[in-house]
Amino acid sequence: MLRISNTLSGVKEDFEPYDPKQVRVYVCGITPYAESHIGHGMSYVVFDVIRRYLEYRGYGVKVVQNFTDVDDKIIDRADTLGISAEELAGRYIDRFFEDMDLLHVRRADEYPRATQEVPSIVQMISGLIDKGFAYHENGDVYFRVRSQPGYGKLSHRTLDGMVAGARVAVSETKEHPLDFALWKSAKPGEPSWESAWGPGRPGWHIECSAMSLNYLGEALDIHGGGQDLVFPHHENEIAQSEAFTGVTPFAKYWMHNGLLRMGEEKMSKSTGNLVTIREVVESHGSDAFRVFVLMSHYRSPLSWSEEGLASAGRATQRLVRAVSGPENGPVTERESGLEAQPFREQFEAAMDDDFNTSQAIAVLFDLAREINKASGRASEAQATLLELAGLLGLTLTGNESDSNEAGPFIELLIETRAALRKERQFALADQVRDRLIEMGVALEDTANGTEWGYRRS
Repeated sequence: MLRISNTLSGVKEDFEPYDPKQVRVYVCGITPYAESHIGHGMSYVVFDVIRRYLEYRGYGVKVVQNFTDVDDKIIDRADTLGISAEELAGRYIDRFFEDMDLLHVRRADEYPRATQEVPSIVQMISGLIDKGFAYHENGDVYFRVRSQPGYGKLSHRTLDGMVAGARVAVSETKEHPLDFALWKSAKPGEPSWESAWGPGRPGWHIECSAMSLNYLGEALDIHGGGQDLVFPHHENEIAQSEAFTGVTPFAKYWMHNGLLRMGEEKMSKSTGNLVTIREVVESHGSDAFRVFVLMSHYRSPLSWSEEGLASAGRATQRLVRAVSGPENGPVTERESGLEAQPFREQFEAAMDDDFNTSQAIAVLFDLAREINKASGRASEAQATLLELAGLLGLTLTGNESDSNEAGPFIELLIETRAALRKERQFALADQVRDRLIEMGVALEDTANGTEWGYRRS
């Protein structure tokens, strides 16, 4: 049975969704005010793999991921650039989709935006006020954290401990220092919407509760995001969602990926301490980045380094070569003597254990090694390798970055081969061809010259 580490309980639990025909998954999205970085890429690769594997195991899956498209950072950046907040957010939402396509991250089923969900957000805030869980002061609306006895259950902290640890400043408008904003009154020149409390905009936390309620219902199977969202964002989501609906738990399984760090700090747009997704894919390719991420367990922190990514790229090419079409034609599993089923079972056992991709990838390399021992003549095992790699979002085609980096070298070898053939040194020309084939490069001699590409079965 599939088991998942649940941040809420603090233990690994059997996965038992409310409805196996539609596992309801909500993943927190980006605030689109700058380029998405590889910390974002890490998180969305992780949840993409989780979705792929759930579907492989026979579950129907519906994924919702939001965009926080109105926020102080968006407003400030738009003012600096002299454009509207709407234009800025739209620009980086488009870029985000392009980046996810580069990483082969499958699209969510819904991508609600905060600015398009204001009526339902206002309705939820009104309901919380009517039930005594929230109050308004001078155009702002706050949630009463003391109204929820279980507040702190996700981060496993007490209310008093949070106040002491954070040294929260006293506010004249709030009943308690940790009461959080559901609605923020408008400031001059800021985007705003009308409400019973005056013009303003939604707070950060309430948007996710309203969106998940609208698109997935009162109770989720999985709520995901980075570990930096546990408190206060996800803690506040639980409080306001359970207060509004009366349904407990708001989410059955809380999954949080570790953070990608550059040096001693997490990768962050606000600090400029980042590497963009586009930069990495252009220089190393999507498969290399995925292998770099998935060679660690999703809950573990990951330290960024060019050396680590380059190593992942070299490792990926071993898989690419293993699935390349055999020179002498494919053979059956019986003829090759290589059984793929034990590798499939090991892969499944790893993934069933809290999506242990690091162990699952080790299984892929073991299978690739056995394929190579069979001189690449094991078509059924190669098909299994491709299928299992696909569950991790790997294409194993030999990617664009490999073509860009190795292209001039390959073309030089092709020119050398052509010169050798012209001089009738066919044995040496064949050696060049054979070495290129070993590297996973396919050659085709045409009337217009020799064309090449990465080989795949």
